[in-house]
Amino acid sequence: MPHLFSLSSRRFFGVSSFQILAMFRRGMFYAYLSVYLRYFLNLSVTETTLFATLPMLANIIFQATLWGRLSDRYQLRRTLIFWGEILGGVGTLAVWFVHTLPENHRTMAYVIIFGLTIVEIFWSMSNIGWSALISDLYPPEKRGAVQGKLTSAGAIGRIAGVWIGGLLYDGLGRYYEGWGFEHGALFFVAAGVMFVSTIPLLALPEGGATPAGETYPTTDPAAYSRSAHWFGIFLIAMALINFGRNSVVIIQAQYLFLDSGFAVTSRTLSTIVNTESIAMILSGLAVGGIVLRIGNGPSVLLGTLMGVAYLLIFATASNLSLIYVGSFLKGCAESIIVASSYAFASVLIPAAQRGRRFGLFNATFFLSWGLAGTLVAGPLVDVLLHLGYAAETAYRWSYIAAVLITLAGFALLVVLVFLMMPRNNHSAKHETLFGRHRPRH
Repeated sequence: MPHLFSLSSRRFFGVSSFQILAMFRRGMFYAYLSVYLRYFLNLSVTETTLFATLPMLANIIFQATLWGRLSDRYQLRRTLIFWGEILGGVGTLAVWFVHTLPENHRTMAYVIIFGLTIVEIFWSMSNIGWSALISDLYPPEKRGAVQGKLTSAGAIGRIAGVWIGGLLYDGLGRYYEGWGFEHGALFFVAAGVMFVSTIPLLALPEGGATPAGETYPTTDPAAYSRSAHWFGIFLIAMALINFGRNSVVIIQAQYLFLDSGFAVTSRTLSTIVNTESIAMILSGLAVGGIVLRIGNGPSVLLGTLMGVAYLLIFATASNLSLIYVGSFLKGCAESIIVASSYAFASVLIPAAQRGRRFGLFNATFFLSWGLAGTLVAGPLVDVLLHLGYAAETAYRWSYIAAVLITLAGFALLVVLVFLMMPRNNHSAKHETLFGRHRPRH
């Protein structure tokens, strides 16, 4: 069957294989790191969020100021991804070794936090190269569907990673909670996967800007200025949406581990996280059709409402079965928001500026996993604990705060999508952003 070996098939095999390995590593490593820092190395709730905040700040700063500019100037994509993964793997091994040297647990924790911050400088090469490469390889009308399929592929890797991470965290049940980090097993496997993930890159081209794929060409100053204005508002809306729904990501495992609450084990946690991953697989396969039907903007809004529902369930759930329902909704929200918001942004970004502007777009995601936790969820939990509130109540209030932030972003995006943009959109541009409501013959 010749079509199986077409150029398009080889390219998708390359990008999907890389995505599977990348999500395997992230699921295995980061699903349990917060628990290790909180319950093994004895950091406060706010302190545990720093392992995401500081590295992500470094990631975004270097995406915007160095790697994005380098990518745009020399049109480098695959090269940046390759070296980002190689240097990230070497750095991960170095972080484990150095963190074993101190005897004080808190010092060990901060070695991990600051070590990962340095490593993230190089991982950011991979992030910016990846974002720009997808837009290089696929036209605007296919990007939502491609991102959805990649999310599904990545979720498969994440399921395997979270499961193996749960086994390694306590040494296959033979040792103690935290063994996998302290003795390096999780670090070693994560680094190895980063090295292996460079192999699928061989099936991909270097990439580079293709002006023919632009929806808003720079030769039309009015359209260019308008799309830049919309892009700025879109970034603010996405920052609020992502900061809201992701502000509790770092502390979620701690919440579920509470003895006074759900008291889950590392194995149960892996099942909960993998429920989310299964939802990502299913919704990732469906999101292409959703985007074509209702458009990128409305799809982002749909995913946001699912995210709000997940947060409300976690804030009010009284039994573990509801946590599984919330996790499923969380996975659906993740797939839909990631795919449709990327496609939305790609339409507004000129090809020649993909490196720099995708760096800004990525910031709304990457910073939300840590910075929002450090500024909102972590301090809120610590303050309420200090005031004498029960631990479970303190964590629940962090989810309520997350709902309010997410809804603020939802409201701003509604104004952009339904009031501002339709006034100036026409024909193909309107279909790309708002969907095709009637089939064409």
